[in-house]
Amino acid sequence: MNNSREIQEKKREERQQNDCAVCEIYNPHEKIIELLKNKDLNEEKTKRLADLFQVLSDPTRLKIINALRQQELCVCDIQEILQMSASAVSHQLRVLRNFNLVKYRKEGRQAFYSIADQHVISLFCQGLEHVMED
Repeated sequence: MNNSREIQEKKREERQQNDCAVCEIYNPHEKIIELLKNKDLNEEKTKRLADLFQVLSDPTRLKIINALRQQELCVCDIQEILQMSASAVSHQLRVLRNFNLVKYRKEGRQAFYSIADQHVISLFCQGLEHVMED
């Protein structure tokens, strides 16, 4: 009998760990809510931020950013690193460029890409650091 109770208790604890904690009573804190509502992101900024994270959610684009954070690369180098066709790499670079995550320069008949600014590297590194926590 005692063993059964221990098993039930252990299962309950496991469910609690897997569940999202919620308030057991509804008691909003009005002052805090008003303060935070005044600092809320507007719809346009929220949409742009969501779009940015959507762009960054693609594994191929993250591999490109990872490579470019090391150094500037020509499209041919990126193709070889990722083992992808020119058109596939070009498409991914265009998406990254449209969100100002990468920039390019032409040198003769070659296009060299690099990270647009330090914010991109910070975003990438913070995300990487977060997933490596355990």
